[in-house]
Parts: sequence; C-alpha cells; structure tokens
Amino acid sequence: MKKAMLFFAVVLFLMVSVNNQTASGQNATVKEAVTQARFNGDYMSLAVLYYQRAAETRALYYQGFNMAKMMIDKDLKVKSKLKRAIVLDIDETALDNSPYEAQCILGGFSYPVMWDEWCNAAKAEPTPGAVEFLKYAEKKGYAIFYITNRKAKFSEVTLKNLNDKGFPMADTAHVVFRTKDNSKEARRLEVMKTYNIVLLLGDNLADFTTVYDEKLTMEQRAQKTDSLKQEFGKRFIMFPNPMYGEWEMLVYPDPAASEAVKDSLRKASLIGF
Repeated sequence: MKKAMLFFAVVLFLMVSVNNQTASGQNATVKEAVTQARFNGDYMSLAVLYYQRAAETRALYYQGFNMAKMMIDKDLKVKSKLKRAIVLDIDETALDNSPYEAQCILGGFSYPVMWDEWCNAAKAEPTPGAVEFLKYAEKKGYAIFYITNRKAKFSEVTLKNLNDKGFPMADTAHVVFRTKDNSKEARRLEVMKTYNIVLLLGDNLADFTTVYDEKLTMEQRAQKTDSLKQEFGKRFIMFPNPMYGEWEMLVYPDPAASEAVKDSLRKASLIGF
C-alpha cells in the first residue's frame, strides 16, 4: 500500500512539473508576442497622436495649401504655351490614413497587415485644406494628377474614396497608380509630355524628383535637400508625416530585424548633447 501511494505521488509530481514547464513555455511565448507588439506600438504612439490630434499638424497642411494657392496665383501671371498641371501624392497628402496606423498600434500589428481592408473600406478623410485647394486649382484651369504608389488593385476603391470626399478630377485619366516601379519619375514624365507641371505636392521627398530615387544615406538625403532648398515652398510643397516613410527605412540596415533590434537602432540614431 505504501509503495502504491509512493508511486502515485511520484507520478503526480511529474505531471505537475511537466504542466508547469508547458505553461511556462506558453507564457514565455505570450510574453515575447506582447513585447514585440509593445516595441512595435510604443515608438509610433506619439507620431500618430501628433498627426491625429495636434492642431499644429492641421496648421502645417493649411500652410502648405495656402502656399500652393499663392504659387498658382503667381504662375497665372506668366504666359505658358503648355497646359498647366499640378501633381500630388495621395496618402498623407490628399488622404489621411492615420486611422490605419492607429489600428496597427491598438492591434499590435504592422504594415501590410490589414492594409487591404483599410483601403477597401474607402473611408479615408481628406487632409486639411486639400479639397478646397484642388477645387480652386481646377477652377483656375489646372489639370490635377494624383500619382500614387498604391497598387492598381486598389484603383476602384481609391477612386470611390476620392470622389466620395469631393476631390476634383478623380478619374482613371488623372489618378495614376503604381505599376512595376516604385519611382514616380516615369509617370511624372508622361504628364510632362502634355503639361507644364507647376507644382508637386507630397509627404515624401521622392514625390518631387528622381534625385531621391537613388540609394542614399540619411546624410546624403539631407545634403540633396539642402541643395534644393529654393524649391521648397515654391515648386515643391512638403507635408508632415512622422508616421512612416523612406527616411525611417534608412534607420534599419535589415528590414527583417526584430522589433527589439529596431528599437535599439532607433535610439542609436538619436543625436543627443
């Protein structure tokens, strides 16, 4: 009887130990997943909050579109043999996708997870002042071309989104989607065959010129921008986007690195005193 009791006691001990190890392993996996989500979300929170909640962001958009309007008024005083056009980006220039970025934080995931669902919902709001400015430009006789790096599979829903929000010239002739090449230069050159592009508007430097299509370091991008400083506020109108962009990718030599490694690289890129 004592031997039997001892046997059952040993079996029970082993079962508890195995269960504890299994639970410990599962807890470690869950903890790791939570940590990854925290790294992924924490560093983005202030950027998205600034974009969504700061009145300063709205002010920057209004400032940009006011400057664009002034440049149109100035341009109209100059005779041109070619028809006049404005070229602008869509995401974070014409349409506000910050709810998607916010949901990435809240859900603990990152692009491209649920990007299709967001685009297909076709409910992005216009950026402050965008529709008003573009309607003014249309009234003044400018053609408007939306050159976007959204994939062509989003063409129908993007056109719906733009039209639902009142954007002018939001049709297949004026909304140009990405094909094989991320660079927008070929698409800009196509417009230039018929039009004089008076203004380019965007939130990424590659929205303006092929100079930024090259593989550049952060320092080289800064130098290129310094060399083009006379263009900003005149032919190039830049809008704020602290949430994502080509600039961020330059922080990570390996895009597939873990969020913990990326977090370390972000901090290493900061300039203190």
